[in-house]
Amino acid sequence: MSREQTENLIVHGSESFSQNSESQYPGTEQSSSMQASLLQSSEPLWKRAPTRDHDGKPYADFMMLIPGLRDFEAARIREIVSKVESVLNHYEKDIILADLNLKINVLWVTLQPHLGLSTEIAALIHHAVPEAKLVSQHRAP
Repeated sequence: MSREQTENLIVHGSESFSQNSESQYPGTEQSSSMQASLLQSSEPLWKRAPTRDHDGKPYADFMMLIPGLRDFEAARIREIVSKVESVLNHYEKDIILADLNLKINVLWVTLQPHLGLSTEIAALIHHAVPEAKLVSQHRAP
């Protein structure tokens, strides 16, 4: 599979999936709790990312851009993935889905809607990976 095709690392609840990470970036193999899911990660994010819980309540989500991620050396990509996973693991009970798309340099996180949780996680990711920038829209009161 070429580098131009979608390359995602996905965390879903307590399970994690990787698509093509080990063939493009040697050493990015995931722990035994992570499994390959080519079918799931080949679907567009809008089809995979849940928007509501079982009771119909909406989830929260945020997106972070990591400029140049796809062009980094394999070792730097492994380091970034490790740092992001480290932050996300602290919030695993609240995170519904996390998708790191190496093709478009974007991290998408869907989580339980708790006041301030999105900004807290995004700030910790930015602290661990300064290149990661939160994509948001400011609305005037």
